[in-house]
Amino acid sequence: MSVAHGTIAGMTSIDERFVHEAAAEYGVPGPVAQELVARSRPCLYLVPLEEMPPSLRENARPAARTGGLPALPDGVDWPEGREPLVLSVDCAALPHDVLDIELPADGHLLFFTGIEYPPESSMLLHIPAGTRTTERSATYEFHGETNQVRVYEARTLYPVAGLTFDSDRQEGPQTRAFLDGDGDEDALDSFEEAVLDMASGGHRPGVCVQVGGFSDPWDMPPDEGDLVLFAQMAGQAIDHNVFTMNLIVGTREDIASRRYADLRYEQQY
Repeated sequence: MSVAHGTIAGMTSIDERFVHEAAAEYGVPGPVAQELVARSRPCLYLVPLEEMPPSLRENARPAARTGGLPALPDGVDWPEGREPLVLSVDCAALPHDVLDIELPADGHLLFFTGIEYPPESSMLLHIPAGTRTTERSATYEFHGETNQVRVYEARTLYPVAGLTFDSDRQEGPQTRAFLDGDGDEDALDSFEEAVLDMASGGHRPGVCVQVGGFSDPWDMPPDEGDLVLFAQMAGQAIDHNVFTMNLIVGTREDIASRRYADLRYEQQY
């Protein structure tokens, strides 16, 4: 058990003809379009069924759940600090060969953290497939008093493959020359949105959980240098009344080796 606190950018299929046609439609030169797409990374969005593109709903397979109570192996209890369970991911139900980071092929990933305020602690558990588990209670004794862990509403989430752009994507030489010349920034933004929507089956999800890809932070992006995004969770994706962005980053090596205790958690609000 690990404990923690056709293809562009590797995996997500992109219709190159669509990219070419969208570039022509919005007046974006071909070299600029190719440069932008090259500065992208694939991701998986986890969304409720009603927020999936209609074309993907018929064969949708559940892959995650918000909130609820954790099912843990014998001898494993709630993490120190009693942070709530915010997300459970069924790794075997995720689409394979989509991400450019390495996730477990099976078992469940359990994310414990506070999303309403800076948490005292955060923890990520990988429970291997076949492990005997028991659902834990939300109540516990502390100094002779009965307390209760925060339990968020359990909602089923479905995976949608998508694409993300580097926050510095418009600093590429071709793109910079286009914008510094007579290029239309609004047209470039419209081209990018069209590509992102296409990569997600027709409509890119809004507020959601995202695994892999580039972060979409509210402040400075934490996935810089050797750090890549493992997951980000909008507070509203867990609880409609919470307005935070919760990000987990680490090196590709730590993620692949499941050294989840070395990942870094950041909350923005």
